[in-house]
Amino acid sequence: MAKKYNILLLGASYGSLLATKLILAGHDAKLICLPAEADLINAEGTLVRMPVKGREGLFDIKSGDLPGNLSAGAPESVTASDYDLAVLAMQEPQYRSPGVRALLDGLSKAGVPLMSIMNMPPLTYLKRISGLDTSAYRESYADATVWDSLDPDLMTLCSPDPQAFRPPDEPVNVLQVRLPTNFKSARFASDEHTAMLRQIEADIEAARYDAGDGLVELPVKLRVHDSIFVPMAKWCMLLAGNYRCVQADDMRTIKDAVHTDLAETKAVYDWVSELCVSLGADPSDMVPFEKYANAAQSLISPSSAARALAAGAPNIERVDRLVQSIAAGRGKQSDAVDATVALVDGWIERNRAKAG
Repeated sequence: MAKKYNILLLGASYGSLLATKLILAGHDAKLICLPAEADLINAEGTLVRMPVKGREGLFDIKSGDLPGNLSAGAPESVTASDYDLAVLAMQEPQYRSPGVRALLDGLSKAGVPLMSIMNMPPLTYLKRISGLDTSAYRESYADATVWDSLDPDLMTLCSPDPQAFRPPDEPVNVLQVRLPTNFKSARFASDEHTAMLRQIEADIEAARYDAGDGLVELPVKLRVHDSIFVPMAKWCMLLAGNYRCVQADDMRTIKDAVHTDLAETKAVYDWVSELCVSLGADPSDMVPFEKYANAAQSLISPSSAARALAAGAPNIERVDRLVQSIAAGRGKQSDAVDATVALVDGWIERNRAKAG
């Protein structure tokens, strides 16, 4: 290993998946989370349950068994300059909270590079795409001012393609991987920061887990790409699947959202893909629809956005609205996407009315 990196991850739910891969590769990680979560993680570590190719069942990967160090704490516990990289792994509306917002500003002032694994790309990242009027998309964010002080040259985007969830009957330090695909990151603007990502990519690739009866290769890798558009392939999946789980009166599974009307799903998927290409993406940056549709067969619960709305959330990440806005700025429109945005708007309005 060329260098041991100290990596901060804002968010301990989905973030614990990437943290597990980092500490397996020998790096150190700190998770920023709620006090009760931090206390449990510092006392017992994390447990990530995942499938392993060629093995039956799921493996329980405990952080305490891995070579790197894992800790957890509140935003106020962080000295920004201690970290080589920070990963944004919370839901976009959570960055409005005063402690997290102050931490973001501190990381920016310290020149720490930021890699977002949110579905919602930070507004800062969109400034790296020439020709986009980012001022037109501010209403898609819970609070766009969060991103104003950050430097696009210190921000990259990583597509959170792996599907994982917290099992409802387990403690909050447990995460289960449903679809063990890879994190796909765009390069940073600087060669130096990109070289760090590529080193982490290589370390994760080389790492092996001691399963008790031999060393095994764990799924979920980091893949670093030169194209800044590769992470946007996730937009096609979100608009064709995740947000289309939202129905007028209830939620459907991602599998049903994709396969109930496969022709309409493909039309939405292709429309978003063509939008990305119009922004500068190469068609090869996108994931073929057939590959996504096949993967969706195993996604037998509603998306996290749909589950949050059903549980009464007054705010969720609005990639649906962002994509609609970017398309409108380029003279593009989709009836199916407009209908999805209207359904999500309706749920949010009702949830906010109930919350009073």
